[in-house]
Amino acid sequence: MGDRIAAVLPDDDDPLTYAVLERRSVQLAGLLHDRGLRPGDRVAILMENSLDWFAAMWGVRRAGMLFVPVNWHLHPAEVRYVLENSDARALLTGAQTRQVAADASRDLPQLTLRLVSGSAGDGFESLEHAIAAVPSVSQASEPDGGAMPYSSGTTGHPKGILRPLRGAKFGTRTELEDMLIDEYDLDSETVYLSPGPLYHSAPVAWTNAVQAAGGKIVVLPRFDAEDALAAIEQYGVTHAQFVPTHFVRMLGLPASARQRHDLSSLRKVVHAAAPCPPTVKQAMIAWLSPIVFEYYSGSERCGFTAIDSHEWLARPGSVGTCRNGAIHVLDDAGIEQPPGTIGQIYFDRPVPFTYHKAAAQALDVRGWGTFGDIGHVDDAGYLFLADRRSDLILSGGVNIYPQEVENRLAEHPAVADVAVIGVPHAEFGQAVKAVVQLVEDIAPPSAAELIAFVKGGIASFKAPRSVDFIDVIPRQPNGKLLRRTVRERYLAGTTPSAEQDSAP
Repeated sequence: MGDRIAAVLPDDDDPLTYAVLERRSVQLAGLLHDRGLRPGDRVAILMENSLDWFAAMWGVRRAGMLFVPVNWHLHPAEVRYVLENSDARALLTGAQTRQVAADASRDLPQLTLRLVSGSAGDGFESLEHAIAAVPSVSQASEPDGGAMPYSSGTTGHPKGILRPLRGAKFGTRTELEDMLIDEYDLDSETVYLSPGPLYHSAPVAWTNAVQAAGGKIVVLPRFDAEDALAAIEQYGVTHAQFVPTHFVRMLGLPASARQRHDLSSLRKVVHAAAPCPPTVKQAMIAWLSPIVFEYYSGSERCGFTAIDSHEWLARPGSVGTCRNGAIHVLDDAGIEQPPGTIGQIYFDRPVPFTYHKAAAQALDVRGWGTFGDIGHVDDAGYLFLADRRSDLILSGGVNIYPQEVENRLAEHPAVADVAVIGVPHAEFGQAVKAVVQLVEDIAPPSAAELIAFVKGGIASFKAPRSVDFIDVIPRQPNGKLLRRTVRERYLAGTTPSAEQDSAP
């Protein structure tokens, strides 16, 4: 593909071509082998969103090794945990992440190779200098490697997700790449906007698939709502993937800002990673037309469901039908439930994996996998999520699903973001608490007003008994709510409470 562009950063005059990507990835693979690493070894990549990421990722794969994408928002101690737990033998880092990488990897004997984009120092060799001495001739035998992602850690310590190597030759597309290419019509004319951190599983999967199809990737260093719209217009973006938080920020732009950009090149706007409030999704479809697509999956790849705009408008709130195997909804005894009955969601064709060095069970005795979510399917097989099982609130013997309450509160014009948790209650066991981030420049409602608003849309017993107001709801960069963090702050007494126990 030679001079075709593989990836570009806005305002960068030096895009990455496929020819350069091929050369650099071949050289990195050769360097890893020259330094004693072997197929199956783990190579950690801790890099900001940059063009160097792609050569690093493909270089590790074509060496037959597993790349471990590391969250650059983590504290050095958390990064060190991933490095140690994954048994990484090499670490590749970027110019903006080198200090975190240096602090995290200091005196870590298992790391035999440390490379940094840019100048050497802090125990790192220069990546560019190191690969320059390696011939840009690919090996006769190039077994494809893969990824070893770490779970997001929303329910505890992150766990490494380890899959057996495919035994395929490098360049042979994976099942996931084929599925994304087929499901979303990716080809050599695709221009894909990647607005989130490249270390997340979804951007990893999508950028792999786009480049496997010969398309172009437009990488945003960090998400900014208007910058995203400008990049769509500048590069003629055809495909983009967002999380609901991105949607909220784009919808929050002044009408003039949204209207000044030509978005007519867009063919598919995809969202995932976190539940999207129905009002937000309806607004996106109304703005962009029915080109909004949603899927439900996870780093473990237990299953994959998908839905387009027309299907969703007919079944608001659904995340679609299963694309691989079948969905099974089970009760606590493991008995399959009929359509319309809520239970834990299982998929019967998960991609085999184990949790590295963790006691957590990956699959059940039948070989079925779950992301830990609960929900139901309708008579046509469309899946509707209720919540994570661990987030379920049991109040007075009644199950209350936080997501349902959050969706209702999100409809209030003064609510910018919200988290709902269960808190100890002497009489009911747990009580519903809403933690709310308000929209700026709008008269703030009282807790009693918000509680009454919830009761106006869903059953009164589901309404919060108390409301706290905070500046920012904690979320991961991929949009996932850090509900555990909210809950822990409350239990530690660090969540400010503007009004409490306002429910009658």
